[in-house]
Amino acid sequence: MSKFDPYSHLGVSLNPDGTLTRTIHCPVTEANLEPSPGIPTVSKDLTLDQEKKTWLRIFRPTKLPSNDNTVARLPIVIYFHTGGWAIHDPSDFPIHAKCSQISSDIPSIVVSVAYRHAPESRLPTQYHDARDTILWVKKQMNDPNGEQWVKDYGDPSRCYLFGCGCGGNIAFNTAMQVADLDLQPLRISGVILNQPMFGGEKRTSSELRFATDQILPLPVLDLMWELVLPKETDRDHRYCNPMVKGPHLDMVRKLRRVLVIGYGGDILVDRQQDLVTMLVKCGVQVEASLRYSVS
Repeated sequence: MSKFDPYSHLGVSLNPDGTLTRTIHCPVTEANLEPSPGIPTVSKDLTLDQEKKTWLRIFRPTKLPSNDNTVARLPIVIYFHTGGWAIHDPSDFPIHAKCSQISSDIPSIVVSVAYRHAPESRLPTQYHDARDTILWVKKQMNDPNGEQWVKDYGDPSRCYLFGCGCGGNIAFNTAMQVADLDLQPLRISGVILNQPMFGGEKRTSSELRFATDQILPLPVLDLMWELVLPKETDRDHRYCNPMVKGPHLDMVRKLRRVLVIGYGGDILVDRQQDLVTMLVKCGVQVEASLRYSVS
């Protein structure tokens, strides 16, 4: 793959100042505050931090469930999207559609986070944006004039962090960072990691086996880490490889419940299996759904 261009595959180009020009074009879905035929949810956009240019897209079911004519409170799902750290936001069609489905199917209040992109913002910036979001949800619950969908329809005792791909990495690391915070009345009841993105300097069998994968080939995976990790670090930094020994494992032990979802055809499936093994050793209540193909 000597002639392979990982930047082009990711849909970006590198500028002389180290920023990216994003050439990838993904259909955008506008928030729909008014109910629409055939769409099971409504959504709206809110500013999280104007200075940081971070924002949220909130979803709720069009038809709110009720008990004895009283609107039932719904779980709150704080969602961190995929995109290799560098692309996508909650308005992109696949992200919007996924969050709408989660909100409708569970049903739940979904808070989708537009965190800052790499390499313009490197880790741990994305964890800080996630932490800001959790504290924002807490604030709505305690504020008499808090955001209505969260305050009036959300159940603070059932809040979940849900991340896909690099979003899974964000959910995992942020869950550790907020474990000691006073979030009352908010309670992080669990963390859901769908094909979470982790790495390491030593190649795994799945990374070598799927090195030329059409969707996420190994050079693109390496580029993603190169763009987001703090400068002068490597892929064995704990942000990328939490399986390495270190004081951060004491933080891992504070996690309550974690669901890890993976697939045998994923280049990262071995990393996900290693994560599950580490969580079990740390005494975390973990459930794993790692589906391997027979071929």
